[in-house]
Amino acid sequence: MSALAVIPSPTQGVWELGPFPIRAYALCIIAGIVAACWIAEKRWVARGGRPGEVLDIAVWAVPFGILGGRLYHVVTTPQPYFGEGGDPLRAFAIWEGGLGIWGAIALGGVGAWIACRRRGIPLPAFGDAIAPGLLVAQAIGRLGNWFNNELYGGPTDLPWALRIHEWDGGRAVIGADGQPVVLGTFHPTFLYELLWNLAAAAVVVWADRRFRLSHGRAFALYVALYCAGRLWIELLRIDPANTFFGIRLNVFTAVVVGLLAVAYLVWQRGRPREVIHPEDREAGGAAGRDDDDTPVRAGDPADEVPTSADAPAARRAGDRSHDTPGTA
Repeated sequence: MSALAVIPSPTQGVWELGPFPIRAYALCIIAGIVAACWIAEKRWVARGGRPGEVLDIAVWAVPFGILGGRLYHVVTTPQPYFGEGGDPLRAFAIWEGGLGIWGAIALGGVGAWIACRRRGIPLPAFGDAIAPGLLVAQAIGRLGNWFNNELYGGPTDLPWALRIHEWDGGRAVIGADGQPVVLGTFHPTFLYELLWNLAAAAVVVWADRRFRLSHGRAFALYVALYCAGRLWIELLRIDPANTFFGIRLNVFTAVVVGLLAVAYLVWQRGRPREVIHPEDREAGGAAGRDDDDTPVRAGDPADEVPTSADAPAARRAGDRSHDTPGTA
């Protein structure tokens, strides 16, 4: 294969800044978090939430999410840490890579629930606001796997094949000729998932506007789309993984979680979108709650609250109308 007919991989993923290592994987994770918060802030304020609430919730959700992602990775891939020749202390070395998105979303959701509860914010409505941002964050995070020369698929000679180096300690191994050792060319599953996530984010935004998704249904759509993509991408990967009946564990996870998300979409079909009214909430979230413990009113026909000056009129219109122009 021509050297030009492949996607190159970095030969270094760690740079030393004095005594401090700068890791590309960590930078990609941070960039993804920033992007998710920015997108969620725009969508949350457009729904009537207060500016700055997304960051307040992120203070809880992000640490919980990182912990959950690491726990899932360690539990489902215990051999490097607790197997023969493993090092248990490496289970804490998050900077080396190894975060399971399933655990990150699950425990991150717990952190978000705690923060939302403290502020009187309905978690499903917040989940709908943040859903596309999470997909964009995951897409950016996959660039960290590219820097680490990891999570690739089977060998291929397609024009978009990915060149992979033999890797050790954040850098490519250098051969006797002074050049990085190349293992071969493989399916760039990091790129497949990156592109899938960006496309899924666009679908969630479109469906949310078109069908006025509510009660966590935009978030459920995000989960269903991600699981669908992760299913076929996982089947391409050849990195070591625990299996059941010869099938990778993450394949089972994608199927089960995806089906649960689809079931939730159907179950909540037809419910009107929540409208967030900040003045209905007091510190601690005690005021303005309905029977579902959510301080919202349903049925506002406006998809956005364009400006603070227009907000009162939009709210008055919402209080008079309970029509939902489209459901899915």
